[in-house]
Amino acid sequence: MSSHMVDSPTGIVVLDGQSLPVADIVRLADGAARPVPGSEAMKRVEVAWDVARELAASGRVYGRSTGVGANRNEDVPTESAADHGLRLLRSHAGAIGDPLPAREVRAMLAVRANQLLAGGAGLRPGVVTALCEALESGAHPVVNEFGSVGTGDIAALAQMGLALAGEHPWEGGPAPEAQALDNNDALALISSNALTLGQAALALDELRALVSATELVGALSLLAVDGSYEAYAEPVHAARPHPGTYAVAARMRRLLGAPERPTPPLGRIQDPYGFRCLPQIHGPAQDAADALERTLAVEINAAAENPLIRPSTVFDPAPAAYHHGGFYMAQLALDLDHFRLAITQTARLSTSRLSALNEPAFTRLRPFLADAEAASSGVMILEYAAGAALGDLRAFSAPASLGHAVLSRGVEEQASFASLAARQTLRASGAYRLVVGCELVAAVRALRQRGLRPDPGLPVGRAFELAESVLDEEFADRPLTDDVTAAAALLDRFTDLMSEPA
Repeated sequence: MSSHMVDSPTGIVVLDGQSLPVADIVRLADGAARPVPGSEAMKRVEVAWDVARELAASGRVYGRSTGVGANRNEDVPTESAADHGLRLLRSHAGAIGDPLPAREVRAMLAVRANQLLAGGAGLRPGVVTALCEALESGAHPVVNEFGSVGTGDIAALAQMGLALAGEHPWEGGPAPEAQALDNNDALALISSNALTLGQAALALDELRALVSATELVGALSLLAVDGSYEAYAEPVHAARPHPGTYAVAARMRRLLGAPERPTPPLGRIQDPYGFRCLPQIHGPAQDAADALERTLAVEINAAAENPLIRPSTVFDPAPAAYHHGGFYMAQLALDLDHFRLAITQTARLSTSRLSALNEPAFTRLRPFLADAEAASSGVMILEYAAGAALGDLRAFSAPASLGHAVLSRGVEEQASFASLAARQTLRASGAYRLVVGCELVAAVRALRQRGLRPDPGLPVGRAFELAESVLDEEFADRPLTDDVTAAAALLDRFTDLMSEPA
């Protein structure tokens, strides 16, 4: 997807701090919509801002009237309070590594703006307005890659804070008016995992779509080897009704135009696992994606700042600042790790189908789908290329949540490493896309060589027509790099076919 702001956003996303979905974070990151803060949400921000200043002026509130981390017991003198916020931002804006792509930073801005509208941060309302202005103009602060261990993206958000204060560069568009940030704004602004959440939302959106497109590629491969529909039969999955597995089997029947109770084939009794176990492997990936999306929906609408500012209510008449560990991202780290492990299984299944496409016993064609020339290699190299990309994907699937860190003089003695999990999940999409691209090249080649044309009225038929219009039909031995690149890019268009009626 593009990392550039579009010229004119085509929609509006209302930020209310309560119900923003992952899909809208993606739209805002891509510049496909402009944000508008909800009026009731802005009232919550204003009330929390007033309450927070009163609490900090009359008592000890972490990060406002005290230092942070191991300095939490050091009071900030009243005469130094105005400068304390900027000193905190300057000292924490130490993210390192390469600058992040604009799209990832914009996702961070969108998440943080919405979280602030949940009303628990207690910082000045002008910050929310400034973040929305930046999202609309295309501006984003320069943010470096490393600085978080999954207990708050404090380094990245401190860079954002300094940019808002006019002390750090913006790129991509006109910067919003500088904000006069002080001791009541700094920690309230950076006490969040907005970058990790934004990256996770982008990764989920892309990988969920790619896994969906893989089902369509798997359907093409099934037709290329005269595979059976039995493995997708409704009675099979009604007898073992895991939600994702059941849904994938139903989707495969729709893609292929298969009945709920298909007739057993006359040839092979059953197919290799690459075809027969597709619902059992894609199903858990769908369930993992659903679980991750539920967690993200909570977090991007959460008032998770430490301390949490709560105005007086009929149930709790005294306003309060609650000190807590709600910023700790164990749930997100575990869900991201689970999701990557699940999608790695689906990619590995793609390589299994690729191997089957190379076998004359399944295709009735020459080994490796070669042409008629003696000892031709055909698509032999695709198994190696897919295996290499799968190796990267397998490395990215290592659980980040196994990480450990003891920081700030032992005061912070745990770390979720959700930030690493989000980066790994983002990086996984490129390798995943190439693995499935290799299968698509082979599946289309096999169908062409066999003279098989799936019904154009079905999603699988429309996918074949689309692939034919893009992929070279030359069967002679030649480099296949461009073919795989084109096939990998085609997967985004396959996703649209998945939602079309059969």
